[in-house]
Amino acid sequence: MNVVDSSGWLEYFADGPNADDFAGPIADRANLIVPVITLYEVFKRSIQQQGEEAARVCVAAMQEGRVVEVNADLALSAAKLSFDLKLPMADSLILATARVHGATLWTQDDDFADMPGVRYIPKPKG
Repeated sequence: MNVVDSSGWLEYFADGPNADDFAGPIADRANLIVPVITLYEVFKRSIQQQGEEAARVCVAAMQEGRVVEVNADLALSAAKLSFDLKLPMADSLILATARVHGATLWTQDDDFADMPGVRYIPKPKG
């Protein structure tokens, strides 16, 4: 199972330098878990950068994976991770979703570097 965080989705949709690193887990729709918070973050950023129509195309593609909503158990797991690891709310919800589903978290977010169960791809310098 795979979870691609918002930074990975945005990199993929923008065809950025690391897009190919995220293409595999994104293409494997049968094993793709999509935390609902990533829909929010990608939709918001895509509206800012490309407009609402393009943003809707992006989130439609994301919804081809299994969208996981926040429930009480996930919220409490995320809060504990946030407290223990000093993560922001969205990051803790994404990490909790990956852990609950036994998924690898794919990211460019350096908040996740060196964490178990995370495939961290550093952003190119420059």
